[in-house]
Amino acid sequence: MWQVRPAEPTVGDTIWLEAVITVPGGWGLRAGKLEPTERLEPLGDPALRRTPGGGGWLVRYPVVAWSPGAHTVALPLMWRLAPDGRADSLPGGNATVLVRSVIPDSVRHPEPRGAIAPLRSKRRGPLAPVGATLLAGLLLAAALKWRRRPPRELPPAPRAPRDPEIPDTRWLAAGEPKAVAARAAHRLRVAIARAVPEAHQALSAGECLAVVERTRPHAPLRELGDLLEQLDRVAFSAAHGTDVGGLAGMARRLTLEIAP
Repeated sequence: MWQVRPAEPTVGDTIWLEAVITVPGGWGLRAGKLEPTERLEPLGDPALRRTPGGGGWLVRYPVVAWSPGAHTVALPLMWRLAPDGRADSLPGGNATVLVRSVIPDSVRHPEPRGAIAPLRSKRRGPLAPVGATLLAGLLLAAALKWRRRPPRELPPAPRAPRDPEIPDTRWLAAGEPKAVAARAAHRLRVAIARAVPEAHQALSAGECLAVVERTRPHAPLRELGDLLEQLDRVAFSAAHGTDVGGLAGMARRLTLEIAP
């Protein structure tokens, strides 16, 4: 009833136990679960497939054997299921599986042999390990020295050329008399601070002139005071119709006189 495939399996092979169970037309089949034993155990659930003629079911159990020899397997019950819900049980029967060993006959009863001779009968000299250690140390020291090398000195970056100064006439033509007055006042205050460090730009115009009068009494204080006052008026839009170009020229002249 049950067939074994392959016909001559060996230990560890997947073995299929196959049988065709005949059932009436329209009936189904349910195969029981195969229980494992010490020498043989199932590899999964049974596979069922209806035969081409429709008169039965092909049942296949995947098993594996762990020892050679003849194995008798008790198959579980089969249940035939009618369309109206009735069920009928069938005994599974027994299957005999003859499993061959994977060990050749020549080594089934091995004879003891003598001990194998040592692979190295002589000890190696210490020069090779010592040389390898010294070489590794030298390579490590060279790598550390290379990583700690001083930074490269780069040449100084070339100075970017300064843009040419925009003349006062262009600012005045563009309707910017405040910019001309502010630039002239700034140049004049820078020249005064360079000539008299105490008269720095953080001071007001009056405080700056007082310091200049105290340190350099021969400076053109009156002209400086009038010029700074007029430039401040233009910068704050308090003087209309003023010749801003003439004031800027006067500021350049005094700048050269104070700090040539």
